Amino acid sequence: MFTNRDGLGAWANCCGPGVFRFSGGFGPKRRIVRKGELKFVLLRLLADEAMHGYELMRRLEEESGGLYTPSPGSVYPTLQLLEDQGYVSSMQEDGKRIYRLTSEGHAFLEEHGSRTRDIFGRFVNIGERFTGAAMREVTRSFIHLAQVSFERATGGHGDPETLARVKAILDRAAREIETAWPEPGSAATREA
Repeated sequence: MFTNRDGLGAWANCCGPGVFRFSGGFGPKRRIVRKGELKFVLLRLLADEAMHGYELMRRLEEESGGLYTPSPGSVYPTLQLLEDQGYVSSMQEDGKRIYRLTSEGHAFLEEHGSRTRDIFGRFVNIGERFTGAAMREVTRSFIHLAQVSFERATGGHGDPETLARVKAILDRAAREIETAWPEPGSAATREA
């Protein structure tokens, strides 16, 4: 998962697990895994080895650097669809349903190799946004802000008036950061 060496650890460790539910996602289409693409991702992971559903979810979270965690409500219906289409087969082993790629699944995956590479390439590109040189200083500032905020707030130093003041400071900082980077497609972005 995230480590302090890769730069993502600071963000994830300070914010807690599952915090990376970005509003709208990334890029022009603003999603890491777009509608209809989960099947390609699952097939690609099953090409490596047979797995049960929760293993697939965990592997996908690892492959995306923790930036995308599919829900069981999206993974299991997709696996059922892939099984109905003949791209995967499944059987019970040790109380778990294990999914395997079929020869039809291998052929389908090979036929759509460029699309699959594009999806996994998005994981790498998004990770680089967090770990690149430009983000290192922002990450250091974030770490410092998070440490000071949490240490003071949880260390018993905060009476209700002080906590309200700190909350106002953090809210104001968040609003200023939002205006520093306008949403893609907004009037401010088009003028630049």
